[in-house]
Amino acid sequence: MKSFIADLAARGELAVVDRPVDPQHQLAAITKAVQTAGEQAVLFRNVGGSELPVISNLYGSHDRLKRLIGAGDKSFCERWIELTDRCLASRDEDVLEPASAEIEAEFVSGSLSDLPAITYHARDAGPYFTSAIYMAREPDSGVPNLSFHRSMQVSDSELRVRLGSTHDLARYQAKAESRGEALEAALLLSCGPEIFLSACASLPYDASELTMAALIAGRKLPMRRCKTIDLEVPAAVDIVVEGRFLPNVKRPEGPFGEFMGNYVEVGDNHVFEVTHVNYRRDAVLHGLLCGSPEDLRPLEAVTAARVYRHAASQVPGVIDVCCRPNVMISIIKIKKAYEGHGKHAILAALGSYLDYNKVVIVVDEDVDIYNLDDVMWAYLTRGRADTRAMILNDIPGFYRDPHKDHWGRLCIDATLPWGREAEFARKTVPGEKEINLADWLV
Repeated sequence: MKSFIADLAARGELAVVDRPVDPQHQLAAITKAVQTAGEQAVLFRNVGGSELPVISNLYGSHDRLKRLIGAGDKSFCERWIELTDRCLASRDEDVLEPASAEIEAEFVSGSLSDLPAITYHARDAGPYFTSAIYMAREPDSGVPNLSFHRSMQVSDSELRVRLGSTHDLARYQAKAESRGEALEAALLLSCGPEIFLSACASLPYDASELTMAALIAGRKLPMRRCKTIDLEVPAAVDIVVEGRFLPNVKRPEGPFGEFMGNYVEVGDNHVFEVTHVNYRRDAVLHGLLCGSPEDLRPLEAVTAARVYRHAASQVPGVIDVCCRPNVMISIIKIKKAYEGHGKHAILAALGSYLDYNKVVIVVDEDVDIYNLDDVMWAYLTRGRADTRAMILNDIPGFYRDPHKDHWGRLCIDATLPWGREAEFARKTVPGEKEINLADWLV
C-alpha cells in the first residue's frame, strides 16, 4: 500500500487531508466531495480515534485500473481475459514463495480498536470495514479464495459479516458448518492493487485468486504464516485480522448503505470471531465508500470483461464493453457488418451474465461507450425509438431481489440504420483534436 500511495502522489493522483477528520460521516463526506471533483485518491492523515491514516478512492478511475493490470493499448476487457486465461493455466506452487524472516519484524500485534472505526452513511448500524477482503481455503481441496464481504465492527472480538449466497466463501462456510466446524479465515484490510483486483475476479470454484494476484503483480507473491489460524497470507498486506466463522451462529447485522445506493436492512448474518490482529507500523487503512466510483468501477470493469468474453465468442465484430454508470447496464461497441448485427450482440450479452444485464445497449464503433451522453445521443438521433427498443418481461434478475425489482430487461439497438450509414455520419470540426486550450487562452 505504501508504494502504491507513493506512486499516486508522484503522478499527481493523490489529494491529502491534514486536518483532523471525524470518522463518523465526515470522512465519507469529504471522500464523496473528492470523487465529485475528479478521480484522485485521497489520504486522510489525521483520523479521530486512531493513529492510522485512511486512504480512499484508490480504484475510482477506469484509466487507473487499466494501468494497474498492465493493459497498455488494449482495453481492460482484453487484458483481463488474458490474465484470467493465464491464471486458469497456472498453479499456486508456481507463483507463491515464503516471505523472508525479516518481514515479521515489520508487524506489531494489536486489536480492532487500534484501527479507524469509520461510519459511512446516515443509517449505518455503526462502523464497517468496507474494503473487507476475506481469505480462506476450501475445506477439502485447500484452494484459497479472496472475496469482498462487508463487516460490521461490534467489538474487539467480533465482526458480523454478510456472506453473499453466490460467493465461494459462503460455500466454504456452509461445508465447514455441515461438519460442525468453524471456518478459519483472515481479513485483509490494507492490500496492494494486485490483491484487491484479484479479489474482484470471478473465477471457477477450483481456481485461486492468489495466482491471479501474482500475474497482475508480474512476480511471485511472498507469503507469511498467521499466528492463530492455519493459513498463510500475502506478506505485502499491511493489516491482517485472523479469526473464524462460527458454525450455526448468526446475529443481527445492518442496516448498511450498499452499492445499489440504498440501505440493506437488518438481517441475521454470520459471526466472525477475531483471534488476532497485526499490522505494519506504518499501515494505512483502506476505507471504501460503498456505491461510489471506487466501489463501482472495478465491479463494472470485471463484469464488462465477462460480458465481452461471452459476446465476442458468439458474435463477430465486438470491440469493447462498458458497464457504466452502473453494473446493471452493458453497453457494447461493435463494428457492424450486417443487418441485425446489433440484435445478435444483444442476445449474446443477455446470455453472458444473468444477474446484471438489466439494460443492454449496442452502439457503433464511433460512439464513446464510457460516456452515457454519447450513447444516448446515438439512440436518440440514429433511428426510431420504438422498433429499436425491446422490453423483455418477467426475466429473473439480480439474485438478491425478493421483490423482483430487477426483473425484466430493456434492450436497445442504437446502431446506425443498415445501408444508410452516410446519412448519419457525425459532423466534425477540422483540427478540433489538435487544439490545446493553454496555447490560446490568456
